[in-house]
Amino acid sequence: MKKFINAFIDFFYFDFFAFIPKDTFRYLACGGFTVVTDLVVYFLSYNYVFLKEPVPVGNIVIGAHIAAFIVSFLVSFPLGFFLNKYIVFTHSELKGRIQLFRYGLAVLSCIGLNYLFLKLFVEICGWYATPSKALTTLIVTVYSYFTQQYFTFKVKSIR
Repeated sequence: MKKFINAFIDFFYFDFFAFIPKDTFRYLACGGFTVVTDLVVYFLSYNYVFLKEPVPVGNIVIGAHIAAFIVSFLVSFPLGFFLNKYIVFTHSELKGRIQLFRYGLAVLSCIGLNYLFLKLFVEICGWYATPSKALTTLIVTVYSYFTQQYFTFKVKSIR
């Protein structure tokens, strides 16, 4: 399966993308696939599972948008981890449980950065929400790449 996924991604790695390292291109492809999957699961959950209605959970009620976020997160988190571990950052010698823990920390920090940058750009700077989200996504994607490369799936240096 790993060879098939790599071959599929590498099929789209044209000479035009030669300025981007292949691992970075794979990261973008896997990340893009994870984001699209997350959005599709969110849309389907919100519209067809929860029917845009509040969801009772024990003694509390959560909004359909939050319930759909939880469902999509439960799909995208493991998907993103496995794609990064087995397709993008394959040279790490860290144990899988350490990688998973670090991946969780990185994802939490990305959620926090999304929140902070959106608050900054929209509420403090007064920018429009959509361009603010686009800029936030760009910043957090770059941060996430380096976090995954140098923290989550770190390769031990040889000295």
